[in-house]
Amino acid sequence: MKPDRLNAFTDGVVAIIITIMVLELPVPTEGGFDAIRPVLPLLGAYVLSFINVGIFWSNHHHMLQSAKRVNGAVLWANLFLLFCLSLIPFVIRWIDEVGITAWPVAAYGLLLFLAAFAYIVLERTLMAAEGERSRVRAAVGSRLKEWLSFAAYALGVAAAFVVSPYLSVALYIGISIVWLVPDRRFEAPA
Repeated sequence: MKPDRLNAFTDGVVAIIITIMVLELPVPTEGGFDAIRPVLPLLGAYVLSFINVGIFWSNHHHMLQSAKRVNGAVLWANLFLLFCLSLIPFVIRWIDEVGITAWPVAAYGLLLFLAAFAYIVLERTLMAAEGERSRVRAAVGSRLKEWLSFAAYALGVAAAFVVSPYLSVALYIGISIVWLVPDRRFEAPA
């Protein structure tokens, strides 16, 4: 199977995830900044989540442009990634209900950790599907940024309970800033 259909399916699911996230935002019933002030933490969670989903989608898109072959293992690995991303609206709702507190903030970090792990699994299954001549394999080099992200996500989960959920949010924002530029490893011609 060619990766085009997998890419199109992923595009559709990501579009639905983003739509669900925005539909969860409550609309103020009055005008003015005072009416929107109570929604600001949730709006912040939405913006961070939109950026994170966008980062995963963008890097997924770049990686699949390099791929030439998809098999059943790749399909399941992709579904694992989409499953993790699809839980983000749930965690945003939880943050809306209880605020920026330890459990939902830690759950958000755990979800990002799992999505990053799922992305690595997808990367590896694409390499295995294409064999030694895989363009994905040729593009993947040092995984320093990935390992630092895993460590920061884990630190964020722990910090939500031990230090402050706000420190966790700061770590999640920092990781997002590092990943804002799409994964350039897949942009070079193979």
